[in-house]
Amino acid sequence: MNEAETRAELIDPKLKACGWGVTEGSKVLREYHITEGKIQTGGGRGKKEIADYVLVYKGIKLAIVEAKSDELEVGEGVMQAKKYAQKLQLETTYSTNGKAIYQICMKSGEESLVTDFLSPEQLWNKTFPKSADTELVEVWREQFANVPFEDKSGSWQLRYYQEIAVQRTVEAIAQSKDRILLTLATGTGKTAIAFQISWKLFQTRWNITRRLLSGVEVNRRPRILFLADRNILADQAYNSFSAFPEDALVRIKPNEIKKSGKVPTNGSIFFTIFQTFMSGTDAEGKPAPYFGEYPADYFDFIIIDECHRGGANDESNWRGILEYFNPAVQLGLTATPKRKDNVDTYRYFGEPVYIYSLKEGINDGFLTPFKVKRIKTTLDDYRYTSDDTIVEGEIEEGK
Repeated sequence: MNEAETRAELIDPKLKACGWGVTEGSKVLREYHITEGKIQTGGGRGKKEIADYVLVYKGIKLAIVEAKSDELEVGEGVMQAKKYAQKLQLETTYSTNGKAIYQICMKSGEESLVTDFLSPEQLWNKTFPKSADTELVEVWREQFANVPFEDKSGSWQLRYYQEIAVQRTVEAIAQSKDRILLTLATGTGKTAIAFQISWKLFQTRWNITRRLLSGVEVNRRPRILFLADRNILADQAYNSFSAFPEDALVRIKPNEIKKSGKVPTNGSIFFTIFQTFMSGTDAEGKPAPYFGEYPADYFDFIIIDECHRGGANDESNWRGILEYFNPAVQLGLTATPKRKDNVDTYRYFGEPVYIYSLKEGINDGFLTPFKVKRIKTTLDDYRYTSDDTIVEGEIEEGK
């Protein structure tokens, strides 16, 4: 049989017998497109990376199954199975020709022939081992997983790395991490990632009083702050969050605070810039930053866009905002890998829970390749002559 026949006659029934697509909450994705194929010179694209099967349970991708014809050895698909699992950062992957199944654990390095695929529950427990210490994590993990990604009526499909970034972040939140960092190249859709994370928090009613599930929590929507350093970025984020109820979104502006005499509190997701929060004066005209009008524990979750540009810098005036809202879980978004001039960012947030580099984006076909063209100007060699037109300023003799 060829590969298509092998899948239909041997592999599909085997997956079904192991509970995939049958057990509630389980799903089998076929022909799952991972990458778009690198953009080539002239406009064409390289080969796309497509996984034969991706096994999903409780909304989380758990394993790859790479299929080959039953006329080929089972080992023929091992290299691809490993490659795709590494790409999607999955712990378990399989190669099968329908007659034999080869299971690989990317975490431990164990590889062996097995008689069956792991069932959805078995694969979940392998990926997320249970213990007394993980009971609370498990509760939030399942609650977050049960909220599907918002796809804007099917018009918006998350890229694989965006899903990983969201999953890693909500997992860190489930594990009660207070400071979280995502490092993704410019143009990879960090605002879309921030939206999906906020969507899951909003729909599950997660907040800092509920995350420990101590019995004294307040069952309310989270209060989320999106903090940028430029109005265009705050406005862009505000518009990107349009799937939320209109009355949930609040754009904080200094002129509106002056007009109303107080900071806005009637919403769930707030957007502003550092400069707005740092402005404000008291009755005597002395500096009284607006952010201080909120209680320190007002926000549950704060997203700091382009956090390497000052918010997490030890010497930055804006650092006071993050320190004031210390009780909130804070997520830093940056496009800049760790280096000497942004070490404060990584010290404040810790190591990134996920990194997606410019090189990966280009090789995957999500970003356009570029070439650096060096141009030498004559600006330093320029000397004024009498036939030059002076547009502005005065000429210094000899220059």
